[in-house]
Amino acid sequence: MRIVIAEDSVLLRAGLIKLLESTGFEIAAAVGEADGLLAAVAEHRPDAAIVDVRMPPGFTDEGVRAALVIRREHPEVSVLLLSQYVEERYAADLLSAHTSGIGYLLKDRVADVSSFLDALRRVAAGGTALDPEVVSQLLLRRNSDPLDRLTPREREVLGLMAEGRSNAGIAAALVVSESAVAKHINSIFTKLDLPHAEGDHRRVLAVLRFLEGDS
Repeated sequence: MRIVIAEDSVLLRAGLIKLLESTGFEIAAAVGEADGLLAAVAEHRPDAAIVDVRMPPGFTDEGVRAALVIRREHPEVSVLLLSQYVEERYAADLLSAHTSGIGYLLKDRVADVSSFLDALRRVAAGGTALDPEVVSQLLLRRNSDPLDRLTPREREVLGLMAEGRSNAGIAAALVVSESAVAKHINSIFTKLDLPHAEGDHRRVLAVLRFLEGDS
């Protein structure tokens, strides 16, 4: 799997390169700012890009804006954003435009190597990965409809769905059967008014409904 890295911290960039190369990934390019990222993606057409949210020159949302450009101009390239802090609106910006091949993790999550690599592979395969802390803050913050419609167990399932876990992964985490998980998920979709539609990624749309709640 070919990866482009965009991270202005030299130490973190070097650490990501070493980690990924040691686990079988190919690093096509590693840059420190958004313009370099866009140029590298256009040149190398990687499977995925790992992108810092805040990069030179303004250290605001350069990485998010670059990610949106990548997903628009190179939809085959997945993007995993890394952020120092939880900033829910960035996740909302990304998910509003794309419901696949997108991830948003806190930088601290890189230290949990297996979870980080799992999230990267999931995103590169066209899935999604939201940081558990983003999901936790989201669910705690939202205390009005439609969240009030969900049972405590459904909230747990939604939180794990938002992290990008499969039904099997949710079942393992909650120590229940996959059929029970499927029933909870169908109930969540119904309560959030997300009817079935071909091609819709309702798992992501369910979380997006909360992200948009206070916008």
